[in-house]
Amino acid sequence: MIGKLRGRVDAIGESEAVIDVNGVGYLVGMSGQALSRLSQGADVEVHIETYVREDAFKLWGFLSERERAWFARLQLIQGVGAKAALAILDALGVDELESAAALGDAAAFGQAKGVGPKLAGRLALELKDKPPPTGRAFASGFSVAAHAGLASTQNSDTAAPNNAAREEAVSALINLGYAESDARRAAASASGANADAGTGELIRLALKELSK
Repeated sequence: MIGKLRGRVDAIGESEAVIDVNGVGYLVGMSGQALSRLSQGADVEVHIETYVREDAFKLWGFLSERERAWFARLQLIQGVGAKAALAILDALGVDELESAAALGDAAAFGQAKGVGPKLAGRLALELKDKPPPTGRAFASGFSVAAHAGLASTQNSDTAAPNNAAREEAVSALINLGYAESDARRAAASASGANADAGTGELIRLALKELSK
């Protein structure tokens, strides 16, 4: 099984890219958002989810382990296959996806192409109150900027600190005695109200939310 590729972007298509690793070209399916962040000839590190079927061998690639972990988690929901999971990640991005999951926001899931009201409701119901996936090698916070991969510098400068602040706020709330599900829901709501807030401000806003 293949878990990660590190090489050079050889070609970029509409839904796939060819990653050259020591002369071997791997055809990797990726979201439109991820493909837009690639540059032909550039070095890249891609986290891989390998699918082996009787009639197919498919590599799905992601520029961060958080994305790959959510791709796998989403498909545990009935009615969500690989294409639907990719569409959800494409429409929301990981940070908004985690907020939608914590808040049980069906409308947010409904933004994804091919996700109707019924499936959006199921996603909101089944993902709410559950911690985010931990991934293969990192803790659930995924707060280290390097997790984003070599080719994901675009948007990562702000996304990683914002996610780190939210995870630190969640940890602080849990230490104060709140249940993790309540802490994540409050932190997600606080982050949505002020996306640029630091840890201290997120904790303050989350505590205000929890006091309602």
